[in-house]
Amino acid sequence: MSCKYFAVVLLTFLFFTNAFSQTSPKKKIYMDLSHGERFWNDPSDMRGYDQNMINRVKYMTDQFQKTASSVNAELLYLKDKIKPENLSDCDLLFIHIPSSKYTPNEVKAIDDYLNNGGSLFLVMDEDYWSTLKDANVNDIIKTFEIQFGEQNSDTTLGGVTKAGFITEKSLKITYYGGRIIKGGTPFCFNKNGQYPFGVYESLKNGGKIIVMGDGMTSLYMTSWKGVNNFQCAEFMHDVFKWLLL
Repeated sequence: MSCKYFAVVLLTFLFFTNAFSQTSPKKKIYMDLSHGERFWNDPSDMRGYDQNMINRVKYMTDQFQKTASSVNAELLYLKDKIKPENLSDCDLLFIHIPSSKYTPNEVKAIDDYLNNGGSLFLVMDEDYWSTLKDANVNDIIKTFEIQFGEQNSDTTLGGVTKAGFITEKSLKITYYGGRIIKGGTPFCFNKNGQYPFGVYESLKNGGKIIVMGDGMTSLYMTSWKGVNNFQCAEFMHDVFKWLLL
C-alpha cells in the first residue's frame, strides 16, 4: 500500500469517526440525591463529612463515571424534588436506597417518565439501611407489577447473574441477604441459584426497569467478608448498557 493511499484511508477513517462522535451525544444518567440516599453523594459537595466517607464516595463515583463512560453516558445529580422537567432529558434514573418518601407528584413524574420510554435502576437493601415505611419506593414500581418484600433471611455469601438479556455471561456479584423482590424477570440469585434479588422488566413503550434487593454490587464492593473478585464493574456496565440501549 503506497503512503499516499494509506494517508487517504486514514483521513477518511478519522473523518467518519469524528462525524460519528459528533452525532452521538452522551446519554444522561441522573442520580437522585434528594431522598436521603444511603452511601451515594456528590463528592464535590461533602463539607462536614468524615474523611473516610468522602474517600469512599470519591472511589464509588470514579468507578461509576468509568462505567458511564464505557456506554457513552455521563453522571448528573438531582438534589431537589423530582419534577417532570428534571427528567425531560434523562436517559436513566438511578435511585439507590432512599430513606425518605417520594411525594405523589414525584411518583407521578417518575411513572410518566417510564411510561414515555425512560429507564430506571432502583435499589433497596435490608432494614438496617432503610425500611419500606421510610421510603415508599413500592409506589413508584407498583404500576409495573414489581414490589419489594420483606428482608431476606438468606445468609449465603455471594451471588451470580443468569446469562441472558442483561449480562451476556454469568457474573460473580456481591450479595449477602438483602430484600426479597416480587414480580419482574429474575436475573440475580445467590450463588446456589436461589433467592432472586435482581429483576428486570421491559415496558411496552420502550421503557426499562431493573430493581435490586441488595446494594453491594452497585456500590462497587468487590470484596466482602474475605471473599474477593466480585465482578461489580462488569455487572454495572452490562446493566447500564441494557438500560440505555
